[in-house]
Amino acid sequence: MPQRWDQSRMLDTPALRRAILVGTPLQMLTMIVGHFGGLLASYEIGFLFAGMMISATVGYLYAQDTAKGYARGAYGGAIAGGMCALIGIAVSVPLGDMAPKALMLRTLICVLTGAVGGLYGQMAADWA
Repeated sequence: MPQRWDQSRMLDTPALRRAILVGTPLQMLTMIVGHFGGLLASYEIGFLFAGMMISATVGYLYAQDTAKGYARGAYGGAIAGGMCALIGIAVSVPLGDMAPKALMLRTLICVLTGAVGGLYGQMAADWA
């Protein structure tokens, strides 16, 4: 009989929660500084890069913390990176700095970078 895929065994919930709690305030702080500092309009690509790096770092931290394999690291890293980006970058929508369509695109980009960060986090866990 084939094994059923069980999502609950794929994620380490406490590690995921810690990663999201680290990344979300950093994403929010980046967007708030960009809005009130007047930097967002002139350095929009830089803020996208900053959000991507925060999501990649969160994915890295999740995978290094759990060390359960490359697939699980990428999966958890994608979720952690995407959640902190969705919540953190959503601050820009009511401030008028970003359209809702751009929020979804940037969130998807951060999901991808979170997954890549998860792969590198598992690689670092293997080396340790």
